[in-house]
Amino acid sequence: MRFVWAVVAFVLATVLIGAGIAQRTIFMGPTEQRMELTVDQPTPYVLVDADVLRAHTGLQTLLVRGKGDVFVAYARTDDMKSWLSDTAYDYVSLTKSGKPKTARVEAEQPPADGGETSGRSPVGSDLWLDSFADKDSLVANLQLTKGNSVLIARDGVKPAPTDILVSWALDTRTPWAGPLMAAGGLLLAVGIVLYILGIRHQRRGRGPRRKGPGPLPETQPITMPERAEIDQPGDAGTAQRTMTTPRRRLAIALPALALTGLLATGCTADSWPQFGGDAPSPTPSPSVVAPENQKQPVVTDKQGQRIVADVASTLAKADTDLDDKLAETRLTGAALDARRLEYQLRGKIEGREGALMTPLGKVKILLPEATEGWPRTVLALTVDEKDAKKPPVLLTMVQSDPWANYRVTSMADMLAKSTFPNVAPAWLGTTRVPAESAFLSLPPSELAGAFSDFVDADDKSQYATDFDEASKEFAKSVRDSRAAFVKKAADAGAGQTSAVAFKMAASDDEPLSLATLDSGAVVSVSVTDTQTITPTNPDAVIKITDEPSKALTGVSEAAKGYTTTYGIQLFFAVPAQGSNEQIRLLAYKQDLLSVQVIK
Repeated sequence: MRFVWAVVAFVLATVLIGAGIAQRTIFMGPTEQRMELTVDQPTPYVLVDADVLRAHTGLQTLLVRGKGDVFVAYARTDDMKSWLSDTAYDYVSLTKSGKPKTARVEAEQPPADGGETSGRSPVGSDLWLDSFADKDSLVANLQLTKGNSVLIARDGVKPAPTDILVSWALDTRTPWAGPLMAAGGLLLAVGIVLYILGIRHQRRGRGPRRKGPGPLPETQPITMPERAEIDQPGDAGTAQRTMTTPRRRLAIALPALALTGLLATGCTADSWPQFGGDAPSPTPSPSVVAPENQKQPVVTDKQGQRIVADVASTLAKADTDLDDKLAETRLTGAALDARRLEYQLRGKIEGREGALMTPLGKVKILLPEATEGWPRTVLALTVDEKDAKKPPVLLTMVQSDPWANYRVTSMADMLAKSTFPNVAPAWLGTTRVPAESAFLSLPPSELAGAFSDFVDADDKSQYATDFDEASKEFAKSVRDSRAAFVKKAADAGAGQTSAVAFKMAASDDEPLSLATLDSGAVVSVSVTDTQTITPTNPDAVIKITDEPSKALTGVSEAAKGYTTTYGIQLFFAVPAQGSNEQIRLLAYKQDLLSVQVIK
């Protein structure tokens, strides 16, 4: 009976192992699904619609081949169409039958540079969520969601590559191959054990079959040899016989078990069931719920980190080379004016040193505007993770149109005592508050003028109670600096022959305001602080003694006096209308803007 069960175990083991191997070989099927995209008359740009990339489920692998530079980027479909609106391009979409088709789309508006295409390179645009570049061929593994498309190009002038292949990985997992082969191996081992036991039982059951010996002849007594002479050969023969059979059985069993082990260990994780792999892991629920008609934020967190890093590297190079043209690619408004003047001073004053600005670190808080149009605004708070003593830097960036990169409008060191307000996460974004909004305790358009009045008039200002303690401390430092300058002039003997006037006013830059979660807003404004020195005696002449003023004016004295203008970039947290909170100063930065002789 043991032989019967051994045969059954061998048969079942063969079936199970064979079924497991077959699942990983002849029954496995293709590993991917492919779709070739064709372009008959290539233009410098090829836009592959999101529906093409999502024609099948799974991760998308994009293969683009063509001699020379190859560039691939993905972004929101609407953003890409806006970027391509002034040029012709090839648009690859999906038909109702699921087949790709290519159509030529003409420019909606005249290109900026004239000609059939604008010749604009897509490399380095802040509009892309991500981009890739390579030579001759490029492979990009993507996981694009609905509403995102891919742009394929070279440099914006040469025709884009036309050898384009999209593939999707198919599910080739065989979760029962491993268990089948393991079960077959187990049955094979059981069969071998049953077979060995059957042979052993059969041999024991037969017993000795030989007849007994006849009567022995009468013999003479003999002398018995020593035991060692009799036992030695007999024992050796017995030991040889008793050990030969187990060794033969073991020689049969070991290869079978080794083969089974090899099959089982050769299986990958795809050959075994993944228990609990699809179960969702618990995640904290977001504390912010997006409104129904909420638009997408203009940048993602990863995109924002990349943009700020590029701004930092560009400004570092511009500062080293004192290149205001390079700085202009990433700065505008008050931030650019201050940098440009400092470059002039460093070119004229030998040995003028010191950091132009606290270096930008890693983005800790990113607050992008959620909109579909332009201009677009992003606020970021960066911190230096290596040096905790360096203050965080608060900055606002604006993208004026689809073809422009983000440029910093305001940038200031955050106060140590300040607490940043509660804002929406980057994946949700926020809305821009209109300059004339009545939903804040003070409209953004009036904030710069109100603070200027508070600095000049002190407690006599009607806005004195609207600002917090940090704002009052900064205003006091400005007034103390003014008083120190007047005292220094008087000590030098100029008090009887000259007069000094100070005036702070709102600049011409438009305020930027982004809403917070408590219905307030973070508002960025800039003001100018003007200091005018004029003679009180017609025979008196105002001497210009400080190096920056002499370098900028090119003279050492002025008959009618001169004016020095400082620019101050300010960030405030403005509460909602009806709130009992005060307007809080978050960050500021003061720079010299100009020195002019009165004529």
